Amino acid sequence: MNKKLPQRMCIVCRNMFDKKQLIRIVKNKDGQFFVDTTGKLAGRGAYVCKNRDCLERIKKSKMLNKTFKCEVPQNIYDEVLKYADN
Repeated sequence: MNKKLPQRMCIVCRNMFDKKQLIRIVKNKDGQFFVDTTGKLAGRGAYVCKNRDCLERIKKSKMLNKTFKCEVPQNIYDEVLKYADN
């Protein structure tokens, strides 16, 4: 029996992907932000695909600030950009 893989939507391009193919950014209950490589950290999560265009757009338009409705530290945007597919 094949287990169905969880699907999540990229907040930039709005396409659905397998959860494992996406980068998850998490805001925990203390208001701290992390790039969640395990996909298991507690907190509010947002997903972005590894497409370079999406990752550059997320930084340029500060899309995480809109998603989390607060200021996201610049280092989180920089860290996300490192995951771009070359």
